[in-house]
Amino acid sequence: MKQMNKVLFVMMGLMMTVAAQAQEHAAAASEGSARGMTAMAAAIAIGLAVLGGTTGQAKTAAAYLEGISRNPSAQDKMFVPMILGLALIESLVLFAFVIAFLVK
Repeated sequence: MKQMNKVLFVMMGLMMTVAAQAQEHAAAASEGSARGMTAMAAAIAIGLAVLGGTTGQAKTAAAYLEGISRNPSAQDKMFVPMILGLALIESLVLFAFVIAFLVK
C-alpha cells in the first residue's frame, strides 16, 4: 500500500509539472499553435527522465549497501564503480533536461 501511495504522489507531481508548463502557453495552444503541446511534451519528458533516474539511483544505492552488508571488506572496491554508475544515471537525466529545453 505504501508503494501505491508513492506512485500516486509521483504521478500527481508529474501532472502539476505539466499543468504549470501548459499554463504558460495556454493562449498559444488555443490559437492552434503547437507551442502548448510542445511545452507539455517537454514537461512530461523531464518528469519521466527524473522518475527513471531516481529509480535507477535508488536501485544502485540499494545494491551497493547490500554488497557492503554481505562483504564489508569489499567497500573500497565497490565505491568507485558505484559513483561512476550514479554519475552516468544522472547524466542521462541531464541530457533529457537539455533536449526537452531545446525542444521547447
